[in-house]
Amino acid sequence: MFSGSIVALVTPMQADGSVDHSALDRLVDFHVSNGTNAIVAVGTTGESPTLSVEEHIGVVKRVVDRSAGRLPVIAGTGANSTREAIELTRLAKDVGVDACLSVVPYYNKPTQEGLYQHFKAIAQAVNVPIFLYNVPGRTVVDMKPETVQRLAEFPNIVGLKEACSLERNRELLNRVGGRLALFSGDDDLACEAVLAGFNGVVSVTANVAPRQVRAVMDAALAGKRDEARKLDMKLQQLHKSMFLESNPIPVKWAVSRLGLCGDTVRLPLVGLSRQHQAPILEAMQSAGIAFA
Repeated sequence: MFSGSIVALVTPMQADGSVDHSALDRLVDFHVSNGTNAIVAVGTTGESPTLSVEEHIGVVKRVVDRSAGRLPVIAGTGANSTREAIELTRLAKDVGVDACLSVVPYYNKPTQEGLYQHFKAIAQAVNVPIFLYNVPGRTVVDMKPETVQRLAEFPNIVGLKEACSLERNRELLNRVGGRLALFSGDDDLACEAVLAGFNGVVSVTANVAPRQVRAVMDAALAGKRDEARKLDMKLQQLHKSMFLESNPIPVKWAVSRLGLCGDTVRLPLVGLSRQHQAPILEAMQSAGIAFA
C-alpha cells in the first residue's frame, strides 16, 4: 500500500487563520488527479504544532472523506507527550486513516530507551499501522538505527520516515530493510535513497510538483538509475527553495501561486519574505510548473 511519492500536505487556511476546508478538498483532488501515491495529513508541513486537537482530527477526517479510498491517508499523530500521541493516534484511527506517522518527541529530549518506550506504548495502545519519523534537525533528538531495529519487532510498526543522511539510510537498510517500509524525509536525497533500496519519499516538494516527484519515484523504484537522476536533477533547485525559510512557509506560498489555497500560516510562523519570492518562482519555472 505504501510506496512512491507521499505528499506531506499543507493545511490551507483562511486569511483569519481558520482552516479552509474547501481548499483542502481542492488539494486532495489535485493530488489524486496528479498521481500522488498517498497523503500525510497534519504532519509538520500541515502545521500540526499550532492546530488544536479538534482542528487536527477535523482536517484528517476531511482528507479521509474527500479521498474516499482513491489514495491512502496517513495521519500525523506525533507529540512530545506520550499520552497525547496515543490520544491523537486513537482519534485518527477512529476517522478511518490507513496509517499514522509519529514523530520523535521534541523539546523534552528523551534518551534512546525513552524513545523505545514512547513508541512501544503507542504501538501497544492503538492497533493501527504506524510509521516512525526521525527528523533530528527539528526535534534535536536523533533516534538511532538500533532503536528503530528494536521497534521493528512490533507488528503494527510498519515503516520509518528518515530525515538524516544517506549514510544513515544505508545503515537502516542493513538493519531493517525488508522489515520496515523506509521513506526519505529529505526531498533532495530521496532519489538516491530509493535507488539504494528505500520505498519512497514523504515529500514537501510534491505539494507543488506532484507529477514530477511521482515520475522520479517511479523511475527510481524501477531501477532506471539514469532516468531517475535526470528527472531528479530538474527538481533540485525546487527542493532547495522549499527550505529558504522554515517549512511550511515557502511551500504554502508556492501552492498559493498555483491557485489552490491562500498562503496564510499561523503564528509564530509568518508569511514568506519578499526576498525569497522570486527565487521560488524561478525554481518552480525551472521544474516546469505553470503558475499564476
